[in-house]
Amino acid sequence: MELGGKVAIVTGGASGIGRATVELFVAEGAQVVIADVDVAAGEELAAALGPAAAFACTDVTDADAVQAAVDFAVERFGGLDVMFNNAGVSSAMARLLRNDLTDFTRVMNVNLYGVMVGTQRAGRYMADHGGGSIINNSSLAGIKPSAAVVTYAASKAAVIHFSLAAAIDLGEYGIRVNCVAPAHILTAITSYDMGPVIRATQPLQRQGTPEDVAQAVVYLASDRAAQVTGVVLPVDGGTAAGPPAGQTAAILSGRKDRG
Repeated sequence: MELGGKVAIVTGGASGIGRATVELFVAEGAQVVIADVDVAAGEELAAALGPAAAFACTDVTDADAVQAAVDFAVERFGGLDVMFNNAGVSSAMARLLRNDLTDFTRVMNVNLYGVMVGTQRAGRYMADHGGGSIINNSSLAGIKPSAAVVTYAASKAAVIHFSLAAAIDLGEYGIRVNCVAPAHILTAITSYDMGPVIRATQPLQRQGTPEDVAQAVVYLASDRAAQVTGVVLPVDGGTAAGPPAGQTAAILSGRKDRG
């Protein structure tokens, strides 16, 4: 019961990492607002989880809708202690010179503006009510540059920088702001063939799950992280640290042989 007595909002909470987090939050004792645009999935999840969960139709690109979700959490459950700004979309997988950038505005509105306004509106309430924890969902793509998903990567890098700035800005109110940065987690927006990528880039060779990310979010939401703010926590099997040892050894061996 790490989150006993706490009230949380999870944006994009009807599926993927958001859904796994909602389920774990409830299991850990929290009352949770599932904030999502998918009405059917959100209402189904809320019904399955019982009175500790409630659904609020929320478009994170609409500041008034985000404010309404905050107001709903306060009215329904009596407060707001945790905000997980999780909602996100992918971008076109195209190399820069062939990318028409037509999805730029949508991706930035959901992935960056949605996080910013969610942090702001939750922060306004928390600042007047003793503080709280805000967790923003970035990505390994925001830490390590790569080709083919330039708009998505730019949005997630901006989430990291914004979160660090917000951690400084809101610290005086007792509000902690942190990031998780998942990688190679199978969800609706990460449906590529992960097997070869994991073998080539991830030191831990197990397939990560949405539940793995949810566990990290629970830690950052809980009082165990009372002294933790302004951090970016990769949930990536070590990918941010570097490739598997075998990959590096093979490269070094090849160089030695050529020498």
